[in-house]
Amino acid sequence: MAKQIQAIRGMHDILPEQSPHWHWLENQARQILAAYGYQEIRLPIVEKTELFKRSIGEVTDIVEKEMYSFDDRNGDSLTLRPEGTAGCLRACLEHGLLHNQSHRLWYYGPMFRHERPQKGRYRQFYQLGVETYGMPGPDVDAELIALTERLWRTLDIRDQVELQLNTLGTSEERLAYRGKLVDYFQQHLDLLDDDSRRRLDSNPLRILDSKNPDMQAILSQAPVLLDHLGDDSLAHFNQLTAMLDDLGIRYALNTRLVRGLDYYGKTVFEWVTDQLGSQGTICAGGRYDGLIEQLGGKANHAIGFAMGMERILALIEQSGHVALAPVTDAYLIRVGERAERVGLILAERLRNALPELKLQVNCGGGSFKSQFKKADKSGAAWAIIIGDDEAAHDSVALKSLRIEQEQQTLQHSELIRTLDAWLHDSTV
Repeated sequence: MAKQIQAIRGMHDILPEQSPHWHWLENQARQILAAYGYQEIRLPIVEKTELFKRSIGEVTDIVEKEMYSFDDRNGDSLTLRPEGTAGCLRACLEHGLLHNQSHRLWYYGPMFRHERPQKGRYRQFYQLGVETYGMPGPDVDAELIALTERLWRTLDIRDQVELQLNTLGTSEERLAYRGKLVDYFQQHLDLLDDDSRRRLDSNPLRILDSKNPDMQAILSQAPVLLDHLGDDSLAHFNQLTAMLDDLGIRYALNTRLVRGLDYYGKTVFEWVTDQLGSQGTICAGGRYDGLIEQLGGKANHAIGFAMGMERILALIEQSGHVALAPVTDAYLIRVGERAERVGLILAERLRNALPELKLQVNCGGGSFKSQFKKADKSGAAWAIIIGDDEAAHDSVALKSLRIEQEQQTLQHSELIRTLDAWLHDSTV
């Protein structure tokens, strides 16, 4: 026997019993995005490697270590997308969507990073991303945060997450601050870990985001960027926090929040939880006005976020708040040659009359007892039973599988009315 082929490490199958939870979460997000006037954009999974080098930054863990890159047959270097912002912005520039326009966009799908797999961190993972263009803010910054908070309340996990907020100012302000930060860390080189020493020349702000417990004392004494911002950056941030206060959205100021990608400036934020161990960030984003010019466009404004669907689902599962509708409403049992023929016809008639009905028909034969077990296992509320006798009289037996109720014998037209009433919350 040939050896079975296993899935690639860190890339998981989503099984049928898990899919309803994904559909439910996706639908909640879609409804809220539509309510705020956001439109979907669908993007390629593969992009030119140069796109991510120019946007994310060549001296980052993602570009240096984590991207799935390969040369295609034409010799072009291509990459499975590690994040969605760069591809979304590339599409907007390519199709002229940013010329004297503003847009609210969202996208959804798999991302790829070659990281060490662990719970909540996978090599293929799913993100829902939201990007806005052409709005300088801070009102749109507040809108994005309000949108995400509304989703957490809809999912009943708001009390399990905290909003952390910071500002990174402008690129000029960060450059001046960078010098002060490097001077400080050089005075404490012996306390830096290897990763931080490597970043000292290339990206010292990322040192502030270190999770190494041995470095927390030195990080707590480091210069704070907020103290080195100009009037415009401070005004933007102060207006944002005032709007969040007006909306009643709780937040915590985290001056060490710098985000993992080089293109952020001004507003940055993360929604974090202490319920998922080390993978506590479920949603993160910020403003990236400078990236548009970096990718060849004219100066413009942009802010967005991405949320990790696996982590959100894990948090929802821990809360125990999700009550999903059953996959099947009714299960059609057919016993006998004539019943099998009539049953198929009836099933299509039911689907025509009741498009919202989730009807599963037993296929492959089997005894009445075995079919009834399948009906119960399906989670259906009703078993619709047809034997040859029922088939001869255009009738069915209708049995409730979830509540105590006397079995009924109904004509096909009566069955349609009964199920229709049940679907519309009648007390049948």
